Amino acid sequence: MDSGNVAWILASAALVCMMIPALALFYGGMVGSRRILNMMMMCFGGASLVAVLWALFGYSLAFGNSVGGLGLIGDITEFPGLGQLMAEDGEASIPVALFAAFQLFFACVTTALVAGAAAGRMKFGAWMLFAGIWATIVYFPVAHWVFAFSSEDGSVTGGWIASGIEAIDFAGGTAVHMNAGAAALALALVLGKSSGWPKVEHAKPHSRPLVLVGAGLLWVGWFGFNAGSALSAGHSASVVFLNTAVAASAGLLAWALVERVRRGAATSMGAASGLISALVAITPACGAVSPLGAVAIGAIAGAVCSLAIELKYRLGYDDSLDVVGVHLVGGILGTLLIGLFATDAAPNGVSGLFYGGGVELLGVQSLATVTVLAYSFGITWVLAKILDKTIGLRINPEDEMRGIDLAAHSELAYLTDEDPVELGSPQRA
Repeated sequence: MDSGNVAWILASAALVCMMIPALALFYGGMVGSRRILNMMMMCFGGASLVAVLWALFGYSLAFGNSVGGLGLIGDITEFPGLGQLMAEDGEASIPVALFAAFQLFFACVTTALVAGAAAGRMKFGAWMLFAGIWATIVYFPVAHWVFAFSSEDGSVTGGWIASGIEAIDFAGGTAVHMNAGAAALALALVLGKSSGWPKVEHAKPHSRPLVLVGAGLLWVGWFGFNAGSALSAGHSASVVFLNTAVAASAGLLAWALVERVRRGAATSMGAASGLISALVAITPACGAVSPLGAVAIGAIAGAVCSLAIELKYRLGYDDSLDVVGVHLVGGILGTLLIGLFATDAAPNGVSGLFYGGGVELLGVQSLATVTVLAYSFGITWVLAKILDKTIGLRINPEDEMRGIDLAAHSELAYLTDEDPVELGSPQRA
């Protein structure tokens, strides 16, 4: 064991864990004041459920030896309950149990991201059932494709994207962001539009400061997300850390500039969204590009995603918190731009088109992108349709209009003297 590596991945895992409450704050500030508790509970509840499933069988599905050597899914019988990870492996740089914990939070964050497309109009119980099934049949298999690498001695077969076509996804542009974005689009289409959409007065952002605080904490957590994916405290993690920092900054500035030109003002919501869109885009590319390449990718993502969020109005889908415009579009951009900006001087050691590498890498990245998008969207749409036809996904219109918090959780975030007493709470004087 390398104590420095162990310490860094422990810290990185904690940083990725922090992204769950950070996302809850980010999403929570973007919804109406009577939707915030439900939005935050969807993040915490979905993440907690997925963590338990990860321990029961999720890690096996994602990182077990590929069934039949096909690279499609891990062997569910290999690590049930994770008891096998209790034994110490003297040849490993970090404990396998630590790697499992680190990747656990990736699964949690990805599932929580999808919740943004259902804000304020989905039954909480239906969301929890959806989150558990979705993680099992969508996230765990895709994580196997992207994150599970074959062993050097050939004893373990990994996923077809990681070890077959060898597409580059350093920390989750396909498995996390595109996956969540495609799923969010499918769920939003099945759920339908909010009452009164697109002018939903009761759903307007109620706290822009919370949005900025959440975005800032996500930025901090993202260093663990990206640099921690180097799985060691060394040169690769350092380059990735630097690329993550400059890309995020470029994205914020680019979004603000586009807003200033188009609307006459750079808004706080735009700044937060530009920051996140660039972080999404640099996630797959952070180990493949130079700092200048990272700036370019961040700026492109900030500018393009600021335009992409308007697609929901033109195409008529209610993506409440712009999961599609930021995570889906940002993930696609970051994954494909590797094919242009990758340099063999970066940790991944592969060159893209702009650095003399030809178009082969771009083709590989495109194949990974199209496959993950099609699988995630298709399976999620079918799952959402089945749940909608059986248990129903939407809350009733009256609860939606007055805010889902009281109906779903018997609580309100901000009480006034005119509000009803919360169920289960002491009578107020």
